[in-house]
Amino acid sequence: MKILGFTITVLCLLFPCSSAFAADVLNTGDTAWMIVATALVMVMTPAGLALFYGGMSRSKNLLNTYAMTFVAYCLASVIWMMWGYTIAFGPDQAGMVGGLENLFLSGIDVNSLSGTIPTYLFVVFQMTFAGITVALVLGSIVDRMKFSSWIVFTVLWLTVVYSPICHWVWGGGWMSKMGALDFAGGTVVHINAGVAGLVLSLVVGKRIGYGKDAMFPSSISLTALGAALLWFGWFGFNAGSELAADGVAASAFLVTNTSAAMGALAWMFTEWLIKKKPTVLGLASGVVAGLVAITPAAGFVGMPASLIIGLVAGVLGFYSVAVLKQKLGYDDSLDAFGVHGMCGVWGALATGVFANPAITEGAKGLVFGNPRQLWIQAISIIGTAGYTAIATLIVVYITKFITGGLRVDEENEILGLDNTIHGERAFEID
Repeated sequence: MKILGFTITVLCLLFPCSSAFAADVLNTGDTAWMIVATALVMVMTPAGLALFYGGMSRSKNLLNTYAMTFVAYCLASVIWMMWGYTIAFGPDQAGMVGGLENLFLSGIDVNSLSGTIPTYLFVVFQMTFAGITVALVLGSIVDRMKFSSWIVFTVLWLTVVYSPICHWVWGGGWMSKMGALDFAGGTVVHINAGVAGLVLSLVVGKRIGYGKDAMFPSSISLTALGAALLWFGWFGFNAGSELAADGVAASAFLVTNTSAAMGALAWMFTEWLIKKKPTVLGLASGVVAGLVAITPAAGFVGMPASLIIGLVAGVLGFYSVAVLKQKLGYDDSLDAFGVHGMCGVWGALATGVFANPAITEGAKGLVFGNPRQLWIQAISIIGTAGYTAIATLIVVYITKFITGGLRVDEENEILGLDNTIHGERAFEID
């Protein structure tokens, strides 16, 4: 027994980071990577998304779009620390929400670990996801929603919609127990935000002059720069979701880039074929479509699958924006539903088709002999979309009651929200 004890002690000293002893032991490599990944995801909202959305909004509303993106991230940063995290990741309560044991991060300190990284770091990483998800919803209602109403909506939506769905998938809730696969946020982030945006846009109503007046983007250059920053930050979003610096994270990094590039090319060539011009806006939108679709699959699929996922996302995104929206007649200002909702659905289904057990053990899709996984993915999509639609509608009407209305008055909408709400202008004109 003494010899056995001595041998185990020597092995622990020689191999402190081996898989046999890694659980609940701080790994400095994983921690360093996750700090970087968290910073990358943070850049996506107040920089990448703000530029992407701001450039697509009209010049008289560019700063308002920036402000609403910024304030969404700031609110998420505070709400997540106070109660959002514990609703999402607290001890499971009947598969629906987390318990309140970690309210205001109670019970967590500098020595607490989540796997091989500090729990504080895990909390901040997950907070950045909450911040970008609610900010994505904004794309459906720019140009016409009251700033005060957006603030109230953000607080309620993060609490009632985002945090419970996050628990279902990543916090040990019913979707997790069912075996649903969502590596970095196909259901939690993109379907959730896309459906919420559609509901909000339908209630708020169409912009004045929609379908009649030309509504030119203020700066395609800003949008293209925003797409590039989103692409850059998405490496932290997807590869960081492995929560470790390992081969799966590297694979997620690789397929993320491949799908984004293929999505951009697919959108560009589809638009070129149909509308006879390959636009920069189309390229930027295609990048985002490819990124959205690969998000739930990033840690489960190989490079060949990422090519297919990106290709379909680019074509689907284009038709959702250029055809579906026109036929149905809804005013989703910056196509949050068309890109994030529709491509998020495709990505979640594609995960059920292409999940490869050679990449992540236990993740086996249709092409690897497990058709049941596709059915599970479909249930997770329906469950997310259904709950999001109903809960968002409730949140919208509560917001309307609290603030006395969702929409700015007609005069302010015509004049532009940069000046009437913020007293500023995005561009100085001589």
